[in-house]
Amino acid sequence: MAKAIATISRTKEIMEAHGLHTKKKFGQNFLTEPSIVTRIAQSVPMADKRLLIEIGPGIGALTEQLALVADKVIAYEIDDDLIPVLADTLAEYPHVEIRHQDFLTVNLKEELAPFMNDGYEISIAANLPYYITTPLLFHILESDVPITSITVMMQKEVADRFAAQVGTKDYNALSVITQYRADVKMVMKVPKEVFVPKPNVDSAVIQFRLRPYSKQVVKQEEFFELVKGCFVQRRKTILNNLSVYLKDKDKAKEYLEKANIDPARRAETCTLDTFIELYEVMSC
Repeated sequence: MAKAIATISRTKEIMEAHGLHTKKKFGQNFLTEPSIVTRIAQSVPMADKRLLIEIGPGIGALTEQLALVADKVIAYEIDDDLIPVLADTLAEYPHVEIRHQDFLTVNLKEELAPFMNDGYEISIAANLPYYITTPLLFHILESDVPITSITVMMQKEVADRFAAQVGTKDYNALSVITQYRADVKMVMKVPKEVFVPKPNVDSAVIQFRLRPYSKQVVKQEEFFELVKGCFVQRRKTILNNLSVYLKDKDKAKEYLEKANIDPARRAETCTLDTFIELYEVMSC
């Protein structure tokens, strides 16, 4: 195998050979530290038959390492100019498939059904563009696909919110929703200096170990909307936010009393179990 793609010299070589320039509209920042992509790939849970999905492979730095640990890799790339580049940089990996498609338009259940039926365990790994991190993750979390884990690099500030504990400044609707679906852990911090071009902020790699759907106790979409509604104005009480969400202050007060939630509390002080209890009361 040639020198790893995730090095400064190889990255520059590939970009020059293909006349490439990073595109701000796609949030492209190429990683140039091999140890980081190796660690991401190796942190993905082991499986007898493993399919890894990558979002936005760029020039293939992480894809290359995923190919070394997976039976099959499917990478979704939106940038027309990168398709021939990936065909070149990943030519020695026949089990890597590049799909030229915006991941947000992918029907995951439909596209991954053949692999689920064939006994593959599915995980996702990616270096996500900052501007679209949350929509991409919700697209995955809201899909009816038995994904084992999601290991992604993102802006450190956003990663802190996903992993935040109740009562902390970073704890918000995003924290509750993701922790409902998964166990969340921080894998590592990544300095901005290891990217080309260098972004303005540091990054972090975070991993979500998803829970089986059999353990879900709520209608997911309704529950997510309730949680978001309770956090609309962070400095307001949960009574105020819930009143706006329901368009009925008396109903909001009634539900909070039945769920034994002090209406003067703020949403940031409520645990995941507290939100589930509120949802169950409202569903009766």
